[in-house]
Amino acid sequence: MDAREALMTGTTSDGKLVRRPLSPHLQVYKLPLTAITSISHRITGVALAIGTGLLVSWLMAAAAGPIAFAEAQAFMGSFLGRLMLFGWTLALFYHFCNGIRHLAWDAGYGYDMETATRTGWLTIGGAVGLTLFAWILGYALLG
Repeated sequence: MDAREALMTGTTSDGKLVRRPLSPHLQVYKLPLTAITSISHRITGVALAIGTGLLVSWLMAAAAGPIAFAEAQAFMGSFLGRLMLFGWTLALFYHFCNGIRHLAWDAGYGYDMETATRTGWLTIGGAVGLTLFAWILGYALLG
């Protein structure tokens, strides 16, 4: 018996040997879009919580005085700060769009696989589109 065979062997509650299948892993199993959007919804929720802390610290620096605000503004205006803010904006719009999708599901709509896949792609496209629109508008108003 090789190692794989040993892993597939188990026992029942009364001690009999049985063969059990190994679960497929991510290198073999292709996640459906609904699983990817669900995982992404959770990840963006955590990213929003962390990013909101960064935005709150920026506001606290504004309240602390001009020197503290200048330092915070220097970071937020740097490439890394803007990249983090862009990611936070993308997470915000993704979480928003997917939340609307979940509201439709709560109302009993969109459970069939075709609709769930279509709304998943709409969620992703909507998040990217809204993010780009917000940033283009923001830079247009600044310039």
